[in-house]
Amino acid sequence: MKKTLILSTVVAALGGLLFGFDTAVISGTTQWLKSVFELTPFQLGFTVASALIGTIIGALFIGKPADRYGRRYVLFGLAILYFISALGSGMSWDWYSFLLFRFIGGLGVGGASVVSPMYIAEISPARYRGRLVAVAQLNIVFGMVLAYFSNYMIAGLDLGVVEWRWMFGVEAVPAGLFFVLLFFNPRSPRWLVAKGFVDEAKLVLGKCGTKVGDIGNVIHEIRQSLDLEHHSIKEPFFTKKYRVPIMLAVTIALFNQLSGINAVLYYAPHIFKMAGFEKGAALLNSMGIGGVIFIFTIAAMAVIDKIGRKKIMIVGSIGYIVSLGTIAWAFFTYGTEFSQAGGRVVLLSVFLFVASHAFGQGTVIWVYLSEIFPNRVRARGQSLGSTTHWIAAAVISWTFPLIAEISGGYTFAFYAVCMVGQLIWVLLVMRETKGISLEEIQKQMGIE
Repeated sequence: MKKTLILSTVVAALGGLLFGFDTAVISGTTQWLKSVFELTPFQLGFTVASALIGTIIGALFIGKPADRYGRRYVLFGLAILYFISALGSGMSWDWYSFLLFRFIGGLGVGGASVVSPMYIAEISPARYRGRLVAVAQLNIVFGMVLAYFSNYMIAGLDLGVVEWRWMFGVEAVPAGLFFVLLFFNPRSPRWLVAKGFVDEAKLVLGKCGTKVGDIGNVIHEIRQSLDLEHHSIKEPFFTKKYRVPIMLAVTIALFNQLSGINAVLYYAPHIFKMAGFEKGAALLNSMGIGGVIFIFTIAAMAVIDKIGRKKIMIVGSIGYIVSLGTIAWAFFTYGTEFSQAGGRVVLLSVFLFVASHAFGQGTVIWVYLSEIFPNRVRARGQSLGSTTHWIAAAVISWTFPLIAEISGGYTFAFYAVCMVGQLIWVLLVMRETKGISLEEIQKQMGIE
């Protein structure tokens, strides 16, 4: 792989790091927020979901700016949103201002979930695309690990009532670094061809590498895919010819959240406290979650371009079913009176759950969404998949505190049943995209 390709991937994936940090950082602050702002369980759920509301809007509306101004320039704007959110959340003066700044951060997360993997997919040769787009997922995980570690370290400083403010504020540092490093990234070659900047696109492809090494052939394939003589980048998206990729995007995004992954990530300390762990142990166990996800994401990156997307989704789905079923059994068995053995069962099952997610859905979803749509509608397609993902995430995160109070057993049993549905979908419906160029995938979807 060429140096420019690697460096550009790493920098673009910093959007994923901030995505992960912003997603996980609130897990260490929920008890403080509940106390400081005197929140009911419903209000706490809404507070956690406030960023996700911004995420939905960010993912929904980022497609058109990404097509108009380019992927790189949009990433600059997202870095600014992250920076404002980090400082604003840390300095918020009441609940409403806190919700506003978390919402702004959500806009950044939603936009990054669309643009970062899409940009990496568009600069990557087919034989490396899976593992390179998965770098964005690895950075999401690394951001989570950083958030859990940062929360644990700040909690150890005994800062008192301002503890939660520092937990949010430290995100401004990586946000500023992301903004500066983006100046060194090239623009997407596929976006450049769509806008008529063919000479610049050739230079970028030369620096990043191509599947066959023939830049002229690659430019020709991109032009055929765009086919702007017969199609427009502004043409209707929800049409019959795009039915297959739309269906694949919506279903993989829904299943991702119906696993309950965001409920576990946002409320990990709360879940461990439900299982009988003290506050310090709960925060430490949350760091363990980040470590497990990091290790298994690397494992998935090592094989995603060798064994393909479907096989690791099958492995992940089976892991989901076993772990979620076990957690449900533990809560049905122990209720609110967990023994030490029962707590360990929940701890180990949560670790298996997040390992299954990292190796399967967590790595595959952003790769898959960046691959299955044609060049001319990729931004809107990725936006649709990400928006679906974040709407489901908001619903799951908002409702978890309420339904978990009623029954942790039924909550995790529901997630397990949903993952049986995912396994059936992977086996019968999901299409493999391993080692195929973006333009060839379009042809296999039957799109002219």
